[in-house]
Amino acid sequence: MPLIKSLLRITIGVIIAIPLLLYPLLYFAQDKLIFIQRKMDNSLLNWIRKEYPNAQVQITTPDNIRLHGWYIKNNAQKKSPLIIYFGGNAEEVSGQLTALEPLNGWSLLLVNYRGYGLSEGTPSEKHLFNDAVLLYDTFSKRADVEPNKIVAYGRSLGTGVAVYLASQRPLKGVILVSPYDSIRHIAQKNYPYVPVSYLLKHHFDSLALAPSVKIPMLALIAAKDKMIPPSHSFALIEAWGGVTQQEIIPDADHNNITVGLRYWDYISAFLLSLEN
Repeated sequence: MPLIKSLLRITIGVIIAIPLLLYPLLYFAQDKLIFIQRKMDNSLLNWIRKEYPNAQVQITTPDNIRLHGWYIKNNAQKKSPLIIYFGGNAEEVSGQLTALEPLNGWSLLLVNYRGYGLSEGTPSEKHLFNDAVLLYDTFSKRADVEPNKIVAYGRSLGTGVAVYLASQRPLKGVILVSPYDSIRHIAQKNYPYVPVSYLLKHHFDSLALAPSVKIPMLALIAAKDKMIPPSHSFALIEAWGGVTQQEIIPDADHNNITVGLRYWDYISAFLLSLEN
């Protein structure tokens, strides 16, 4: 009997100790899990500076952080429609400059999140949201940008930033690649026994914003995406307040969706539909 009581106390102690140790670890580790900061590759930097010598931009935030990126101007017109790109959680966005051809006719703005590439600072949901609005406000006032034709283009984590910007500013449309309803919903499904709502600092709750956004949305979804299962994309699409177009990219997963069948065709057609 004493042995059974001792084993029972040990078992109860372990059950209590595991969450007490695990939950603080998850809380403090989540920034590194959500924001996997990538620095600028020197060879890519040199290539871009040679290929686009006047494209480099630096923007100083109200809290005195310098954001670094690229503005590729469509020289065909005095005023051009503009795409603002928001990357994934492990993406240094300069690499997107190698995929410019399908976006012919649109200017492109790529600015790295805080702590990514050559941008200063530390990323957070609040900072990414505020910086996205700053980018819009800064470039929508430029003489070479058509302010009524600005599109937010987000991938993975960046879809949450694009949706937030769409809820705050009058965009022409949004392109969402591997979109999700919220980080909280994804995390809760992966960790069903963890009180995610209490531990999560960065919710990226696109689902809550979606009904208020009335502009057209193109959603591109990888059929074999295990990181953001399609069900999370469908939940966001169903809640969207405007016209939606969803396209499933067959035989693609989360990481290779951009080279999937008709990926750029869908984007080009969507952009063309917004020009009228």
